[in-house]
Amino acid sequence: MRQISCASKLAKGTALCGMIALSAAAYAASPIPAEKIAVAKSALQRAEQSGAPEFAPVEMAAARDKLARAEKAAADHNKQSATRLAEQADADAQLAEATAQRTKSHKAAMEFDASMQALRQESLRSTTN
Repeated sequence: MRQISCASKLAKGTALCGMIALSAAAYAASPIPAEKIAVAKSALQRAEQSGAPEFAPVEMAAARDKLARAEKAAADHNKQSATRLAEQADADAQLAEATAQRTKSHKAAMEFDASMQALRQESLRSTTN
């Protein structure tokens, strides 16, 4: 009788360990929020390097806020919210980067136009003299 009891406890312990291992594996098998957060962080870094803090501060603030909220949601084990916020942070960071590039391109075009205008005026002056 005592041998059966030990065997029964061993079987229950083994089953419990197996269930814990499966639960841990299932939790670790879906690192989607962590991956999405990493992608958003990368997009935020690219945006920062492109000059977005200067040229697209509103979009940068939105991206940073959503990334912070995604990290908090992930820490609270709210995968769905963390994933959604990380995707939004990524989109906001990409928008910030694109806005910064557009603004810098527009500024360069304006400077080029001003240089061309100055050259034209100089050319006209030298032609009339």
